[in-house]
Amino acid sequence: MFNMGDEHMKLSTKMMSAVAGVALLSGAQAAMADGHGLTVGYFLEWPMPFQYAKVNGTYDEALGAPVTWVSFDTGTAMSAAMASGDVDISVSQGVPPFVVATSAGQDIQILDVAVSYSENDNCVVSSGLEIDKNSASELAGKKVAVPLGTAAHYGFLSQMNHFGVDISSMSVVDMAPAEGAAALAQGSVDMACGWGGALRTMKESGNILLTGAEKEELGILVFDVTSAPAGFVAENGETVAKFLKVTADANAMWADEANHAEMLPVIAKDAGMDEEATASTLATFAFPSVSEQLGEKWLGGGAQSFMKGVADIFVNANSIDAALDSYEATVNTGPLKAASEM
Repeated sequence: MFNMGDEHMKLSTKMMSAVAGVALLSGAQAAMADGHGLTVGYFLEWPMPFQYAKVNGTYDEALGAPVTWVSFDTGTAMSAAMASGDVDISVSQGVPPFVVATSAGQDIQILDVAVSYSENDNCVVSSGLEIDKNSASELAGKKVAVPLGTAAHYGFLSQMNHFGVDISSMSVVDMAPAEGAAALAQGSVDMACGWGGALRTMKESGNILLTGAEKEELGILVFDVTSAPAGFVAENGETVAKFLKVTADANAMWADEANHAEMLPVIAKDAGMDEEATASTLATFAFPSVSEQLGEKWLGGGAQSFMKGVADIFVNANSIDAALDSYEATVNTGPLKAASEM
């Protein structure tokens, strides 16, 4: 039987080491002063318009220095890399990993809304169980693979809460999405939660309980952010604004379907995916404009309220020790506003 206590201990140990790393001066911050470029974290198999600019060297050109790109499997790993100073900016970090890190005292900030994707982050129940939303109570006692501290974890907790399934009755195993997909296919777990390519693979072995639209009705928003250490942003405000401007321009370019034929092959190759899978993934993604991001639904208040809700659910599930009183200070719209005027 998998012991959740051990898992929480592991998670909190990861978080503690991440927080300890915050005290170290980022070597990358010092490097910026020498005219070296940014180090930016991103996800493979997570296709986004920014990758068109990444491949074409648009970021390097705008910043006047080379950008080093580092791929990650989870948003929690991104937090740790930002804490240690190995990464300056993370593109498309999930909100729950960001909440876990800031709740534990890591001083990182949200700079923009990278992508909204309620259809592309979900839990899949093994088809052999024949459980759907009308029989979800049968999940009690089952074994589920969940990447802890991620958007998928929050979605899992919220869905089980909605269906009245007691999570303490379940065996929850911490697995990255690709591992969870393999475990579901092998029949070693009854349900697996994840996103992107791994979620597509999971669906070959089972079915979802709620659609993206149904989840949004329950207040389960699913979006990622561009995040960075507060100290780095304070010292490199103009650089950060230029970086966000390139991302916003790529999103605006993608918003015009006339550009899809040109952009899709480039994005697909960089994401490590075929064009068909890339197109079907992007069809489930929404990239809010800068004015939308600065509006009430997102960074004008909605995101801050949502983060508080996520944190409180994580506290109730004993996933984190405590929530911040407010997440207002974790959002810095300064660089995005500056980018909008460039």
